[in-house]
Amino acid sequence: MNNLLVTTDWLAANLDRVRVVDIRGHVLPATEPLPHYYNHRDDYLKAHLPGAVFIDWVQEITDPADPRHAKIAPPERYADVMRRIGVNDDSFVVAYDDAASMFAARLWWSLNYYGHRQVAVLDGGWQKWVAEGRPTTAEIPTYAAGDFSPRPTPELLRSGNQVLTALRSGQQLIDVRTPAEFRGEASRAKRGGHIPTAINLPRTALIDASGQLLPPDKLRELFAAAGVTSESSDVVFYCNGGVSASFGLLALRAAGLAHGSVYDGSWKDWANDDTKPVE
Repeated sequence: MNNLLVTTDWLAANLDRVRVVDIRGHVLPATEPLPHYYNHRDDYLKAHLPGAVFIDWVQEITDPADPRHAKIAPPERYADVMRRIGVNDDSFVVAYDDAASMFAARLWWSLNYYGHRQVAVLDGGWQKWVAEGRPTTAEIPTYAAGDFSPRPTPELLRSGNQVLTALRSGQQLIDVRTPAEFRGEASRAKRGGHIPTAINLPRTALIDASGQLLPPDKLRELFAAAGVTSESSDVVFYCNGGVSASFGLLALRAAGLAHGSVYDGSWKDWANDDTKPVE
């Protein structure tokens, strides 16, 4: 066990010592009609890990004031969600989903951003847990309100203007969207293409066929091919809204590479702003 990933074996032995968060959902391809984003609350109500609480990645941890509803919730809104599900400042949180850890990684990043380091992702998620015949339940747990206190960590988040300012100064941009989106053949924003200087490393390249994160050595090879090494000091991940970008940062950390941040709002923020350059 570490503060990035936990195995199903570890979690099964520690269910009563951690706060388990179910953050299942899915995203439709950019070529499909809106809406594209969905939570899987109904699936949670049918069955979930024992003791797990549910978080809606679409509504609860996003900022309703953001016109594209993609950026992370402001501190008190975010803290209210964490307190509601019983997260204390000393809680160890384990997140899982059914989307190869994409949404679980968003919760991992957002908790880290708000200063809560005791958080990990269940590697293999819901599918691995169920495939191994481990227990599930429809019982909805209740917990006392938590005392979670948000402490923003600015170095983990980039704005569009920060990315623009650093565009020609050694910043390494990793676009984890699909190759078609990178090439401009599909887009969730009014313009297609990618941010100048960005390298495309799709999120799906970072996982194996079962949905688990690749081993550290394989991840390092992929990052090295994208120009990211242990010498890199300014690596910024982006996707469409910040969710897959969070997974990119998780993979970077799992590869043993420490520096990195998420462009929150990502392509939706950048490409809908006509003052920002695209390629």
